[in-house]
Amino acid sequence: MIIVEHIYTFFLSMTPIGELRASIPVAITIYNIHWLEALIVSIVGNMIPVIAILFLLEHLSKLGPNNWFSRFVNYFLRRSSRYKRYVNTYGIIGLIILVAIPLPGTGGWTGAFVAFLLSMPKITAIISILIGVTIAGIITTLVSMGIIHLVI
Repeated sequence: MIIVEHIYTFFLSMTPIGELRASIPVAITIYNIHWLEALIVSIVGNMIPVIAILFLLEHLSKLGPNNWFSRFVNYFLRRSSRYKRYVNTYGIIGLIILVAIPLPGTGGWTGAFVAFLLSMPKITAIISILIGVTIAGIITTLVSMGIIHLVI
């Protein structure tokens, strides 16, 4: 049964800053959603903007420079370009690792922009990012449940 908390979790996982690194802890600790539901809802929500980015970025990057959305896209392209060499060196595995590391500045959004910068085939990028998002989701879920502890 879908309830309001699931919808909040879904939309929180779509955000470029929080992604599922924010939605899973919120879903488990604040909304008291079962960990598996939180994980699935967050992965699905996180992948929607990734797929949209991969299919629309080519067109969006051609918008005029004075458009606010174009500035937003170009900001993410510049920010993501620092990971380009890393992913280019290690290929698909590099993209999976980039997305799987549950730290700020990494994740599905960044992975999608890097895949675009490298002209990676869309299906390859989507599968790689999905694997990375799933790994990040599992790590974040285990941390949120107190099963593993990260020292930062």
